[in-house]
Amino acid sequence: MNFVETEGKNIDEAIRKACEQLNVSREDLEIEVLSDASSGFLGLVGAKKAQIRATIKETAAGQSTPTSSLTPYPSSVEAAQKTLLDLLGFLGVNAAVEVKEEEERVLLEIKGDGSGLLIGRKGQTIDALEYLLNKIVHKDNQEKKRIVVDTENYRARREESLDRMARRLADKAKRLGRAVTISPMNAHDRRIIHKTLQDDKDLRTWSTGTGVYRKVVISPEKRAS
Repeated sequence: MNFVETEGKNIDEAIRKACEQLNVSREDLEIEVLSDASSGFLGLVGAKKAQIRATIKETAAGQSTPTSSLTPYPSSVEAAQKTLLDLLGFLGVNAAVEVKEEEERVLLEIKGDGSGLLIGRKGQTIDALEYLLNKIVHKDNQEKKRIVVDTENYRARREESLDRMARRLADKAKRLGRAVTISPMNAHDRRIIHKTLQDDKDLRTWSTGTGVYRKVVISPEKRAS
């Protein structure tokens, strides 16, 4: 068989399936797009899969490439980038999105004039974008690598600010000899507080409360008499 018709959440996924079925690399195929994918409204309603017809090029007929050498197609990464661009379009923001895939996360950097307006008060706007994006992209995807949305180096600046605050409040808890409770914050920021103080043997931290009202408590570690 010199051709197959496949479908996927996007064209690259459909091509990857064709490569696997025909046991050739992408460069050995002629691709005809039968229909492009449609994410529907915010990727949640009316989604349609992409369909392609892949035919082995004449120069590659009779040859085979081991499946292990096929080029990987990170469909979730591309879906994340496209979905974020769609969301920015709905918000009337004209910007580019640069992608950096790391071992434990996918970083999407928004580049454009006025992109800093997307941060919002205490990062509420960019956090909401990030939350929605993770929900949409991971809806039907087996890959659950966390997607992080950033602009103007906000995430690094925020982490440095939280690190300083955690150490300042840790010193206060030690000085007063009692627990100090931080105002409610999201899960990402709470993790930074816990991580910053996790190696301090004179302190312990934990989270309390529910939902958006969840807080971090920093307390001196009680020593046995």
